[in-house]
Amino acid sequence: MSLEQITALFQWMALINIGLLSLSAVLAAAFKPLLFKLHGQLFGLEPRQISAVIYGFLGFYKVLILVFNLVPYLAMLIVSNY
Repeated sequence: MSLEQITALFQWMALINIGLLSLSAVLAAAFKPLLFKLHGQLFGLEPRQISAVIYGFLGFYKVLILVFNLVPYLAMLIVSNY
């Protein structure tokens, strides 16, 4: 694979993951009562615990996107311009 193809791969990976992160955040906000009820019944969690888990998941996913998608993509853009 050429550098241009790998750069395009990382670009699409970043876009898809950012889209999934955005969709997850919107769905978590829109269906919060349903999530509280479902996870409360399944796992015996309180609404505060569920909110903390969802917040932690979204934050961790964001960090993973930055480290494994955006930073390599930006590095490849810099390298391909020199």
